[in-house]
Amino acid sequence: MTKRSTLVLLGFLLLSVAVQAAGAWATFSEIPTWYQGLNKPDWNPPPWVFGPVWTVLYALMAVAAWLAWREVGLRSGALRLYFLQLLLNLLWSYLFFWGHSPFLALIDIGLLWLAIGATALAFRRARPLSAALLLPYWGWVGFAAALNFSIWRLNP
Repeated sequence: MTKRSTLVLLGFLLLSVAVQAAGAWATFSEIPTWYQGLNKPDWNPPPWVFGPVWTVLYALMAVAAWLAWREVGLRSGALRLYFLQLLLNLLWSYLFFWGHSPFLALIDIGLLWLAIGATALAFRRARPLSAALLLPYWGWVGFAAALNFSIWRLNP
């Protein structure tokens, strides 16, 4: 692995950490207050589950992007899709937790799920392993979308 490749991997990892931290900033103060007071389905995981799961998923996303970058470069359509889904991911935290809007967050997470699928398809063309690394993330966001929908319905 070249020095440049190592630096790009670190860049993708740092970007993932930054997005996770920015989302956490909008989230953490709302968990014991607003989120705690919401009606949630019985299958809602406890709050402590989300941090570890997202940490692993952000790491997988960064490695997937790095693998794709090695094949197609930073200005490719595949990486543009990656950055778009990352932005939608971050926006969800602000819409749901900071904005107290499960409805707007539901729209965002639907777009996010589609963007992850499009990114995985684009990554698959570049490097199949990079697409495979996005599959746990895509599945988790599908689960989160179902949870978001349930919370929206349970809290008119």
